[in-house]
Amino acid sequence: MVAEDLYSFLQNIATWVVAAVCFLMLLISLIIAKRGLHRFSSIEKKWGRRHFGKRPVLVGEERKSLRLLSQITKMKGGDLVNNKSAVAGGVEDVYGEDSATLDHPVTPWTVSVASGYSLMRDPRHNKGLAFTEKERDAHYLRGLLPPVVLTQELQEKKLMHSLRKYKVPLQRYMAMMDLQERNERLFYKLLVDNVEELLPVVYTPTVGEACQKYGSIFRRPQGLYISLKEKGKILEVLKNWPERSIQVIVVTDGERILGLGDLGCQGMGIPVGKLSLYTALGGIRPSACLPITIDVGTNNENLLNDEFYIGLRQRRATGQEYAELLHEFMTAVKQNYGEKVLIQFEDFANHNAFELLARYSSTHLVFNDDIQGTASVVLAGLLAALRLVGGTLADHRFLFLGAGEAGTGIAELIALEMSKQNGNPIEENRKKIWLVDSRGLIVESRKESLQHFKKPWAHEHEPVKELVGAVKAIKPTVLIGTSGVGKQFTKEVVEAMASLNEKPLIMALSNPTSQAECTAEEAYTWSEGRAIFASGSPFDPFEYEGKVFVPGQANNAYIFPGFGLGVIISGAIRVHDDMLLAASEALASQVTDEHYEKGLIYPPFSDIRKISANIAAKVAAKAYELGLASHLPQPENLVKYAESCMYSPAYRTYR
Repeated sequence: MVAEDLYSFLQNIATWVVAAVCFLMLLISLIIAKRGLHRFSSIEKKWGRRHFGKRPVLVGEERKSLRLLSQITKMKGGDLVNNKSAVAGGVEDVYGEDSATLDHPVTPWTVSVASGYSLMRDPRHNKGLAFTEKERDAHYLRGLLPPVVLTQELQEKKLMHSLRKYKVPLQRYMAMMDLQERNERLFYKLLVDNVEELLPVVYTPTVGEACQKYGSIFRRPQGLYISLKEKGKILEVLKNWPERSIQVIVVTDGERILGLGDLGCQGMGIPVGKLSLYTALGGIRPSACLPITIDVGTNNENLLNDEFYIGLRQRRATGQEYAELLHEFMTAVKQNYGEKVLIQFEDFANHNAFELLARYSSTHLVFNDDIQGTASVVLAGLLAALRLVGGTLADHRFLFLGAGEAGTGIAELIALEMSKQNGNPIEENRKKIWLVDSRGLIVESRKESLQHFKKPWAHEHEPVKELVGAVKAIKPTVLIGTSGVGKQFTKEVVEAMASLNEKPLIMALSNPTSQAECTAEEAYTWSEGRAIFASGSPFDPFEYEGKVFVPGQANNAYIFPGFGLGVIISGAIRVHDDMLLAASEALASQVTDEHYEKGLIYPPFSDIRKISANIAAKVAAKAYELGLASHLPQPENLVKYAESCMYSPAYRTYR
């Protein structure tokens, strides 16, 4: 008994000794850590940041908190709308940049707090000479900048003065791209405040030339390049992109860039340009946008022989190889970014564009701007023009030159809107719409040889080879060009339209300007000033017999930024045709009597953010009505909510 008590006593002593030793070791570790941190701080104060990089690095609880925020975001399955944000941008901001008002100080997070030289090299946080005295002290910028402190407005004035000195549009484009790479907020401030002047610079028509020469002017990659070399590894490639909270992807394979044809990998200029407009015009946060080029080769011999070409030097992959790569891409996007990332197909060739839209529209949140965006903006122009020409859509006859993805997409949306207005079957309304392709008028006798997307437009009629013959035979009230071939609306064609209609509606939509079916001057002159004209690329105002005509621009930029914002703020999981009709009607409603007096059927781009907010509200409302929205409950005032979710390019104050 005594032995057992002694054994138990010794066991207790041993346990207490071990506990005491552990406590002492912990205490010593804490003392050493504290002294080390103090020593590091002292050395850094003495020697400065030169030897120590960015400061302070996230440690301990800060690192855990950031990791936890990232995990929570992923667990939400891509639900990134921040309903509590006063200056949101449609996206939850992990770093809290927009969790308060514009005048509330923020911390310029990168991987750590950006300071000094690294801060000036970070385009998202760089302010150039606009860093305040306090910010220069707090972020180790003393001596790295000249002493003057400028406002963002003065920086904008200076840059616009410099841009206007360039005589060559491509030089302006390159200057804007350089600005975007060094000062993101100033780039968007310029674009928002000078949209009518700079839109043709960052997008059509200048972006077409930029794509043609992309290899020669290439400086720094923007977006992701996914080629056949990455087959089987696309998910890994997507994870290489530094941003995780992606809400809009614009993707192209470069096969049909504007009206310029196959530009292969150099088509990247299109997704980059489109997403710049998503931010500037629609208010989508830049970090939530991802441009992607799918490189499957090119059939453009000039590019294959160009020593500066940046893509794969091989003929285009087709068939199963192409389909497998695109399917892997679509699957990886959904896996990496969730159900509610909007994927916009851009400038795919007709045969792939229709197939991709049909295949993935029921499983992904997809939108084809060439088919659906173009259709929506043209329909808006037609709805607005009815106040000038009279009648309803069903009272008019439509003739298209061009039966590709744009032409057939527009025609289908017009027929859908007719059915909505008159209640007739869509098949009956299609009979009011005629299409001309490279072989002439699409008629019933050609049906067996037609591509599937042209067959619904084959009506009973004698074959007609020439466009002017089709105009005289069909007697259209509306002539729409989507051929991608310039100068097709000849003097004879326009005069024929003018002889049939008091106010012929002529829309020359092909881009860039060099590919437009006719110019504004030609349309007004040949119709003796009676035409209502709109184009895809911008034309200057034209004076005819003492009256100044302002050409309308049926630019997709009216639609897709607001449409995308509406999809995001509602949390829509699919795109429905009724959402496109809602966007068209919202845009048409923005045309005022003052605009009509100038002959305009589209509102000016100077009001584009207001227009985008109204379009977003109508699209979101339709998504809620159709049961496709996932952000519940529905906000009471969708217009105000859309405006509150728009990204602001104004500089933020740093702590």
